[in-house]
Amino acid sequence: MKILICGDVVGKAGRRAIEDNLPDIRQRLELDFVIVNGENAAHGFGITDKICAAFYAAGADVITTGNHVWDQREIINYIGGDEKLLRPMNYPEGTPGAGTGIFKTSEGRKVMVVHPMGRLYMEPLDDPFAAVEEALRNHRLGQSVDAIIVDIHAEATSEKQAMGHFLDGRVSAVVGTHTHVPTADAQIMPGGTAYQSDLGMTGDYDSVIGMKKDLATSRFTTKMPQGRLEPAEGEATLCAVYVETNDRTGLAQHIGALRLGGTLKEEWPV
Repeated sequence: MKILICGDVVGKAGRRAIEDNLPDIRQRLELDFVIVNGENAAHGFGITDKICAAFYAAGADVITTGNHVWDQREIINYIGGDEKLLRPMNYPEGTPGAGTGIFKTSEGRKVMVVHPMGRLYMEPLDDPFAAVEEALRNHRLGQSVDAIIVDIHAEATSEKQAMGHFLDGRVSAVVGTHTHVPTADAQIMPGGTAYQSDLGMTGDYDSVIGMKKDLATSRFTTKMPQGRLEPAEGEATLCAVYVETNDRTGLAQHIGALRLGGTLKEEWPV
């Protein structure tokens, strides 16, 4: 199975990159399944139902989020009715929405998406490792589901790497989001799980992690109160990772970065 996971979409520039390029990418790579992390899509903070609809129309099968999931308040009433929009799974019981789901491809194969959020330098949520363990308790890769993709939204690379090793051999891929900077450690772990610490953002890289650089920089140089950060609006780089799984085992047999447009060097996974 051929799967693409796109990094955090930031603002209008990032949305444009997804909407303009994803249909062609999906066709060119003959993708079976696409996941987009959309937590910064609404002017850098959160996501809306209209943005979800636009991403689905462009070819996204599932949208993950992160710590900014609730920034657009209307999403609180919307998320429970959209099973393809996931919030971090380790929020307390009773939080609207779901953090995991099983979705069918057009050919009827089952893809499980699992979406924990880390706790180091993040919100004090429930244990992400225990939450993932519970989600996988009744599912086996290559048996009840054909692929399992884990998007861990976390600050610390150590926590992401620990999750990768914790799940190696039990899931198809563990990929990190949140830091908005793509890492160069794409690999297949010893047990057959594809891994990358961070996908990077889909946004304008002539910026400070997607935000206009002058205001963001002044926060560090002056330490004075500043206005609300705003997304940079230049041409975005679409950052993603391509994972190809074995149809029998569900484990990964290829992983590669995809970067298209903007200031970063173009790269194709195959």
